[in-house]
Amino acid sequence: MSKHVAMIYGGWSAERDVSLSTGREVSKALREKGYAVSEIDATRDLARQITSLSPKPDVIFNALHGRWGEDGAVQGLLEILNIPYTHSGVRASAIAMDKMSAKALFRENGLPCAKHIYVSRDDIKNGIALPPPYVLKPNNEGSSVGVEIILNAEEEENMLARDWVHGDGVMQEEYVAGREMTVAVKDGEAMEVIEILTGNHAFYDYQSKYANGGSQHIIPADVPSALRTRVRDCAEQAYRALGCRGVARADFRYDPEHDRLAILEINTQPGLTPTSLVPDAARHEGMSFADIVAWMVEDATCER
Repeated sequence: MSKHVAMIYGGWSAERDVSLSTGREVSKALREKGYAVSEIDATRDLARQITSLSPKPDVIFNALHGRWGEDGAVQGLLEILNIPYTHSGVRASAIAMDKMSAKALFRENGLPCAKHIYVSRDDIKNGIALPPPYVLKPNNEGSSVGVEIILNAEEEENMLARDWVHGDGVMQEEYVAGREMTVAVKDGEAMEVIEILTGNHAFYDYQSKYANGGSQHIIPADVPSALRTRVRDCAEQAYRALGCRGVARADFRYDPEHDRLAILEINTQPGLTPTSLVPDAARHEGMSFADIVAWMVEDATCER
């Protein structure tokens, strides 16, 4: 008898549309692999939605993205319900979603980070924050939601004149010029390094990530073997530092002029949409999309 997988997706975070796309792809792949799949568009009554399923799910495939679904909250609920689930557990999910907390652990473990501070808009207005160029990031959003690159004083002035809808406190991070790279880590082992080319976009923003043709993924990245090893080692170290499980993805910037590598963040529930990076990394290793999601199901446990 095939496993009954309840695939939870949607929800109400800023990344709902991304989650819906991930969920559609995952459901199709799991059915292709012979699993019985129930789809749940998550609401705040998720516990009832899950427990009302018959038969009881053998596994929860967590295809939620963003706050609540990716920050340890749902993971805690699933542990209370005692149903094995995919991706990382409560602690790793909560830390990874809180950018300042993740950076603290990265630094503690000797990983290369760009200078960063937690600031308010008033701090920026009063000149007690980092000077341009810098990057502003909501402290607990994903998929580059709300991220802005401020290159000069004029851009800073324009930013301050606009309404900011992502909370008063943000992470301000030194801007590292250069190349964008990412590494998926599966069960603690780094996959191939991917370079992301974003064309006319200043960085790997929401549009670059999810629009067809928004970015180009170069796999393997055209980098010297020593740099490839360095990036992969950093990704594995970040995965271990946070206590991640399943498949996660670490993002980096590399400044070739100064041979400077900086880890940006680790994503504990990377997208599985038609334009996502993890499927590319899996294909490079000879795994189809259906293979990688089936691996996640078989890897699922209740204590992650």
